[in-house]
Amino acid sequence: MSQSKEILNLSVSIGEELLKSGAEIYRVQETVERVIEAYGVQDYNVFVLTNGIFATVHENREDAGSMVRNVPIGDVNLGKVAKLNQLSREICQGAYSLKEAYIHLEKCKNAASVSNMALVLSCGIGSAGFCYLLGGYLIDSLMSFFLGMLLQAFLLAAGKRHTSKFLMDILGSALVTIGGLVLYILGLGIQFDRVIIGGIILLMPGVALVTAIRDLFNGDYLSGGIRLMDALLTGMCIAIGVGAAVKTFQLLGGGTLPL
Repeated sequence: MSQSKEILNLSVSIGEELLKSGAEIYRVQETVERVIEAYGVQDYNVFVLTNGIFATVHENREDAGSMVRNVPIGDVNLGKVAKLNQLSREICQGAYSLKEAYIHLEKCKNAASVSNMALVLSCGIGSAGFCYLLGGYLIDSLMSFFLGMLLQAFLLAAGKRHTSKFLMDILGSALVTIGGLVLYILGLGIQFDRVIIGGIILLMPGVALVTAIRDLFNGDYLSGGIRLMDALLTGMCIAIGVGAAVKTFQLLGGGTLPL
């Protein structure tokens, strides 16, 4: 592989990891361009979308190179984004040769992530906290805590089977709603709506929605539109899951819920 193609591959690989981790389009594009320039390449073109990167270097020379990467929309990982941003800054400061930069990129890719147990526990705490902020009592927050952990455990199990994201959102929100209905039927005196909202907060596409708006304001209309559509479809799937569970409960003779 020629030097220019190695530079192109490195820069696009960093951009790919940023996209997978939920970074904004302008950040990804700027990072790819700065890494290319850091190794002395001035003749280049980079185009970044929400789910793809297109880049070329030295189009009019014999060592010309081009690269296309398909990047599926993944989960947000701000920790990895921070590590990759730091790596790109150090590259721009001339801290690493190409070989050293590849080694540090692999370290960023393979950085230890939070254990499943810690992730499940933190999601339970987050659900309980949101339930309390939205007006829930202590008993409501406690129930949301367990429902949040149940939802995260379900998402981890479904993720291993490469289940469709939208199907996971529908089933996950339905699972939390069913759990809340069971608690309500048991007569625990919970505020059903607060408990459910706290339980499903994990599924809410808040970061995706904010990122979509930022992309639109930055003039990245196609990328912003893709992210916005993804956020709206996620919200629709959550509504379908909750609505289907509640409607089934009512059809089975459960009566009207105190919302």
